[in-house]
Amino acid sequence: MGNPKRAVHSLRFFKTGPGQYGEGDRFLGLTVPQIRTVSREFRDLPLAEIEKLLDSRWHEVRLLAVILLANAYRRADVPTQERIYRLYLRRTDRINNWDLVDVSAPNIVGAHLLRRSRAPLRKLARSKSIWRRRIAMIATHHLIRERDFDDALQIAELLLDDREDLMHKAVGWMLREVGKRDERRLLVFLEMHAGRMARTALRYAIERLPHAQRTYYMARPRTTRR
Repeated sequence: MGNPKRAVHSLRFFKTGPGQYGEGDRFLGLTVPQIRTVSREFRDLPLAEIEKLLDSRWHEVRLLAVILLANAYRRADVPTQERIYRLYLRRTDRINNWDLVDVSAPNIVGAHLLRRSRAPLRKLARSKSIWRRRIAMIATHHLIRERDFDDALQIAELLLDDREDLMHKAVGWMLREVGKRDERRLLVFLEMHAGRMARTALRYAIERLPHAQRTYYMARPRTTRR
């Protein structure tokens, strides 16, 4: 099913060069729809077998694994959901690019913590691993969809000084999602923090605001970031 030309493009798109966030990753050249088709065929794969897929050197195989986990979580009983959640957090070393995080963190971590303590999000947000920090931020998308905004805003504040552009994008994206549902909450956050935010995060966050408001926030005096 692989496509060598697409695989070469993916090497550049997912920043696999020396010193880049995806350094050393390898690609077969599959599309996400292809992977989702395979996931439907193997929807009942046991968790132990899915974990083996996470060990693959191929990016798309690991993507298949997290899609299978997310789909299984949605169908599972409570004890199995707990197993999936713990497996996911135990193997974050293999959930090691932004697309793997984005397709799975809301549907596993966010869903699992909806009616539980959110303390794990703060632990993830303070991790040295960019992928664990991104999981913390993107997992809040599930909470945001349930109109539960507090943790998303708190995690965003914790990550405002992150040095990674991928995290700036994640923070801005989740702030924008809050604003789509409650613009007032977004504006309160921006009034407090816009001057401290990385430009990428700020642009993402204000994307849906009227032009005059976007101009206002982009012109705010910059404050020193740690």
